[in-house]
Amino acid sequence: MRTELASEPGDADRANEDFASVGLPASGQGGSVVVLDGVTPPKGGTGCLHSVPWFTARLGGALTELTVSLPDVPLVDALSRAIARTAEAHASTCDLSHPRAPQATVVAARWSPETVEYLVLSDSALLVESPDGVVTPFLDDRLALLPRSALATAALVDSTLRNKEGGFFTAAADPSVARRAVTGSLSRCEVRALAALTDGATRWVERFEEGDWTDCFHLVRKEGPQALVDRVRMLERADSARSFLGRGKTHDDATVVYVEF
Repeated sequence: MRTELASEPGDADRANEDFASVGLPASGQGGSVVVLDGVTPPKGGTGCLHSVPWFTARLGGALTELTVSLPDVPLVDALSRAIARTAEAHASTCDLSHPRAPQATVVAARWSPETVEYLVLSDSALLVESPDGVVTPFLDDRLALLPRSALATAALVDSTLRNKEGGFFTAAADPSVARRAVTGSLSRCEVRALAALTDGATRWVERFEEGDWTDCFHLVRKEGPQALVDRVRMLERADSARSFLGRGKTHDDATVVYVEF
């Protein structure tokens, strides 16, 4: 098995809000990948005393442990338990009902000798390659399908779309949101390799249109996760007219995890 991971903050002066892990149980049977993209809050209060990196470390750590230690518990239930555990850690000090309480996108994949399970919540991505070389993206595209006018301001998004029916969902403090994730299971024989990416890395496809998901996957497999992050950074620096970035951040935290069976 080959595993590679790259994670880089968008700004060297700010903490990386992404989280990534590869869990390999001592039994040697199976394993898991967990990737979170912490949601950067706007200026102003979030109702919480803790930072986004604190939250992603707690939630990601809990989810990694649960996916490995409880292999028979479905990923949806593992995420639900991880959210509940994380919320309990700061419910007494923070207002977890605040729409901008710390939150994150989630990608999780877990494999056994028989199956590969997957879960995607919000706008990170999971790419799966079959033995015949076909690359399939597993995406939660609810945010991408919303009209730009609905995303005009952070206040509008928070009041009408964030973690609301008809909008999009992230992992914050409500364990039931796990049921909103895109999930499924594949036969292990159908999977040769997989890659999990936060949206800072998916920019190569979704913002800069340098290639499709298959091209992106082949780049990661051939040159490694860091090569994709480096390509994105080069494209961001070159987009001085913001033709591709628009209102988006110049640089975003970018994480890529690659697993080859």
